[in-house]
Amino acid sequence: MKEKRITEQIVEILSKHPEGLTAVDLAKLLGIHRHTVTKYIYQLIGSEEIHQRQVGPAKLCYLSKKGEKR
Repeated sequence: MKEKRITEQIVEILSKHPEGLTAVDLAKLLGIHRHTVTKYIYQLIGSEEIHQRQVGPAKLCYLSKKGEKR
């Protein structure tokens, strides 16, 4: 159940940041390790709720259209 709450929190945070956030940014906002956040990011990418885009050395996460309906 905790897993679902973290994914919901990531989606909620990204909905407030349309400019995109890195895994490090999300980890700081959630208060958990960035490796843990990365696991959930990949799950959300797989379910097409979010997507990532390479911007220089950073990978920014954005809410996808499917994630906005949540």
